[in-house]
Amino acid sequence: MSKRMIGLLIVAIVVFGGVLGGKLFLNQMINDFLDNMPVPAVAVSATEARQDRWIDSVTAVGSVVAVQGAELSTQVSGIVESIRFDSGSEVKTGDIILTLDSATDRAELKTLQSAERLAELERDRIKQLWQRKSVSQSEYDQRQSQLEQARARVAAQQARIEQKTLRAPYAGRLGIRQVNIGAYVSAGDPLIGLQALDPIFVDFTLPEQRYSEVHVGMTVTARMDALGEGSFEGKVTAIEPVIDAGTRNFQVQATFTNTEQRLRPGMFARISLDVGEQRDVVLVPRTAISFKPYGNSVYVVTESGEKDEDGEPILKVKQRFVTTGQARGSLISIEEGLEIGERVATSGLLKLNSGAVVSINNSVQPDAELAPTPDNG
Repeated sequence: MSKRMIGLLIVAIVVFGGVLGGKLFLNQMINDFLDNMPVPAVAVSATEARQDRWIDSVTAVGSVVAVQGAELSTQVSGIVESIRFDSGSEVKTGDIILTLDSATDRAELKTLQSAERLAELERDRIKQLWQRKSVSQSEYDQRQSQLEQARARVAAQQARIEQKTLRAPYAGRLGIRQVNIGAYVSAGDPLIGLQALDPIFVDFTLPEQRYSEVHVGMTVTARMDALGEGSFEGKVTAIEPVIDAGTRNFQVQATFTNTEQRLRPGMFARISLDVGEQRDVVLVPRTAISFKPYGNSVYVVTESGEKDEDGEPILKVKQRFVTTGQARGSLISIEEGLEIGERVATSGLLKLNSGAVVSINNSVQPDAELAPTPDNG
């Protein structure tokens, strides 16, 4: 091989070797920089776990039910003669709501009453004769029987006439009438709804595990989505003695005073029922909990023992699994895994992992109230 070729080979080796070496050196420098580059702190809000005293409560959903409620109808057919109510008005027990045409029945009643008077005169005449022993006992008994039959026919006719008058069976509020004057109605046709609204029932169901904890007389708190803020208090008045074999739930009925008639049958109700005794609980905001299929956890904020350039302690988070309990409002109780006074992250959890450096910014804090009132405006 000539000296010229050897020289070119050496030059090529030097050039390519320098390029490759420079590339490796650059990569090494980049890796060293990235490895030693300070990790920016994740901004989070944080709060301390605090203690409170709670009474265990059971929550459920239910429906408002009238103590008395029915679609009223007449027992007989006929033509509507008069309507004596306004839709939605209040009525008392026995108030006349509407009447059917009873002219023919009243004429028949007069005929029967006339026959009754005649039967009574015949009985009195025979009675005088019987007292003088002019007629037999059987003759007197026959006249007495005829009089009683005439009276029974009159009473039956009066009852038929009364059946053509629809009266309120109990006090309450009427609905919207479904009939007009002159309309023909058949026996049993729904004519008007009547609901007794004060007091009123709320029916709800609970799982069978709670059966031994619920008893008559317990206080029940109900909130109605339709009525917005505010709650209503009632008492448990009945407990279904049979547990449904399909759902393993049992039914409970509570009675509420409804003087202002704000509660109406059919309303959806959210029920809260206190059971058990007061106990101490550890509370954190719900936003502090990372809910996962394999378990719930919190990120506990601790000092790492190191300091930053300004001499402030560096804060890190450590993921810790906890056992959560009952939730109320925007707070949740921790049964196991967290002590009172420990600081937990309440926002920014999606950016965290165990050992991450954090900085605390509490200028904006999530809600942490038992009964939050969000601004809907």
